[in-house]
Amino acid sequence: MLRKSLIYFVLFLFLTGLNFFLVIKAYAVFNKQAQIEKILADISQNKNDLNRQFFLSNATIDREGYSGEATLVDGRVANLKAFFRKYNSPLYDSAEKIVEVSDRYKFDYRLLPAIAMQESNLCRVIPDDSHNCWGWGIYGTTVTKFDSYDEAIETVGKGIKEHYIDQGLVTASAIMEKYTPSSLGSWSNGVNTFLKALE
Repeated sequence: MLRKSLIYFVLFLFLTGLNFFLVIKAYAVFNKQAQIEKILADISQNKNDLNRQFFLSNATIDREGYSGEATLVDGRVANLKAFFRKYNSPLYDSAEKIVEVSDRYKFDYRLLPAIAMQESNLCRVIPDDSHNCWGWGIYGTTVTKFDSYDEAIETVGKGIKEHYIDQGLVTASAIMEKYTPSSLGSWSNGVNTFLKALE
């Protein structure tokens, strides 16, 4: 009788273990399928953008021979536009302005977007009618407002150059010590993350 009970107990343990194993496997398969469906949905969404991206051309066609015209486009502008589109940012139309100002003041074109992402989620969380995506001159009850994103880019770009880069503050950590010293490292970590995302 004891032997029979032991056999039933071992059989019970085996079936329980098998059931547990099958549940885990089924969960893994379901989870993997959900991830695959998400990836396919993302690809499908991006596919439409990619199809439109190269659909039109400025090239002219000569039927008697091959000829064409090409317009060079700054890859940095395209990179910023893709980044801004991905996050539904109103800075999309200001990508060229950001590159122009960054070139004029001789700093990395990714810096202004990275700070805007850290400060305002790329302008999606800013004071009303301020166009101030960089937290520039915002402290306590003081809110600096600009008439447009282009004006803000000009002002902040010039300020970054004169008050930070020209003072030797050329890394996110060094800029943070003056820009927002109370953040204790989180600001520079965020800016560095977004700089890397724009590479």
